[in-house]
Amino acid sequence: MSELNIDLHPAQLEIFKSDARFKIVVAGRRFGKSYLSAWLLLINAIQSKSKDVFYIAPTFQQAKDIMWAMLKELGQDLIIQAYENTAVLTLINGRKIYLKGSDRPETLRGTGISYVVLDEYASMKPVVWEQIIRPSLADVQGRALFIGTPAGKNHFFDLYNDAIDDDEWDRFQYKSIDNPFLPATEIKASKKNMSTMSFRQEFEASFETFTGGIFKEGWFKLEEEPEEGSYVIAIDPAGYEQSEKERNLKRSRLDETAIAIVKIDRDKWWVKDILHGRWNIKETAKRILKAAIDVEANTVGIEVGALRNAILPYLEDEMRTENQWLSIAELRHGGKKKNDRITWSLQGRMEHGQITFNPDKDWKVFISQLMDFPNRLAHDDLLDSLAYIDQVSVADFAHSIELEEEWSPIDDVAGY
Repeated sequence: MSELNIDLHPAQLEIFKSDARFKIVVAGRRFGKSYLSAWLLLINAIQSKSKDVFYIAPTFQQAKDIMWAMLKELGQDLIIQAYENTAVLTLINGRKIYLKGSDRPETLRGTGISYVVLDEYASMKPVVWEQIIRPSLADVQGRALFIGTPAGKNHFFDLYNDAIDDDEWDRFQYKSIDNPFLPATEIKASKKNMSTMSFRQEFEASFETFTGGIFKEGWFKLEEEPEEGSYVIAIDPAGYEQSEKERNLKRSRLDETAIAIVKIDRDKWWVKDILHGRWNIKETAKRILKAAIDVEANTVGIEVGALRNAILPYLEDEMRTENQWLSIAELRHGGKKKNDRITWSLQGRMEHGQITFNPDKDWKVFISQLMDFPNRLAHDDLLDSLAYIDQVSVADFAHSIELEEEWSPIDDVAGY
């Protein structure tokens, strides 16, 4: 360890020293999970006599974003080749470290491995371990590390509980505060902006159950428009009907396009309005531009995808006609499911009174969606558009300052 200059804090060291074949680490955000994983990948690869090692994240891009640069930095004395396109590192002993995504299971098959890290296992399908990875470890009795933050009581929760009575398994659970290098002020600041349940899950590594009642009606508060702040707009586009007949047949089941118009002042959101309807593409573009002009919005964000691509040419035509030009931000789901994205963005802010609403508007539809969430049979278009304000506000900040180096509006915790 001294030759490689491995520097771990006490909780990380406890995991490192465990001799268990299979280890499960449930830990809060910023505990240092990725740093520990990087060292374990390098050590197991350099000690392997015949097999390579895998690092698996929920997606291939996430695997590269999280681990590529860290492995190259920590393993600079051990790595002789690095192929970034395929995310493969070759070490001085000929062994390879492969970065993989569980969303591409075909790339995980057919290879015997001696060690694997499954990062954020709660966000993977359990068959990845049960049917693909576990058999790949069999011939050399390979080892595995499961590491991540809880995401409700799912298969990660079951795996953690099942490990208690098995000699081959060891399990650990740590809060974010167990990382002595994480300032307590950071945790305190996060707690102010998060719901109680989200904070327990994300920073105290608690397996929480997010079922009905995620939002409380008492959290919905009306307030007159604040003097300070600037407007941003987020759009959650819906599909477009092709005919009047189709519109009549499907109207009751179709999602609506939602346009959230919000005034931001630091950590406070004042929601002026959330326009919503089933409009054709041209009408949608007109409404977006009119909303932006009316409030002099600095930035408009539209969810990336085919619908955004369909709207943009019409929106550009409208901007050219009106000689009004908007800054258009790309909104991305960041690998998160919609329910998780809405919960993360809105629950804590509403609980702490950081989102207030215009008393001059009718909010019956919004409140109905809020109380029904996360019922899969109910609409959530208005919630989704408002949740995306989280990203638009970051993009708006990026456009409002001059930066000396490239800046990427990615929230480490939210995954955007």
